[in-house]
Amino acid sequence: MRKPRDYDAELKELEDKARELKTRKVQQLGELVIATGADGLTADELAGALVALAETKDTDKRGAWAKRGAAFFQGRSRRSASAPDRDTGVAQTQPGGAQPASGGAGAA
Repeated sequence: MRKPRDYDAELKELEDKARELKTRKVQQLGELVIATGADGLTADELAGALVALAETKDTDKRGAWAKRGAAFFQGRSRRSASAPDRDTGVAQTQPGGAQPASGGAGAA
């Protein structure tokens, strides 16, 4: 006879995993803000810049921001290659909206 599934335990495990992923995402976004130098902005300034970015439909602008963000990460990975204790892959796992914001806000 088959062992019955413990749906409650499976659900709890999935909820724990989702919570862990959300926590990791928040931490990575915070690290991205710090790495770009955007932590010098006020929360209102940073939120305003991100809202403007999210609302932008201009694909040329978004493409330029994405290029700038990719260049930021390429430069960062070269600089941190000599620092083995730094985890450079953290921010790189955030595709899409996170990269363009870093290029526009931190390098301006």
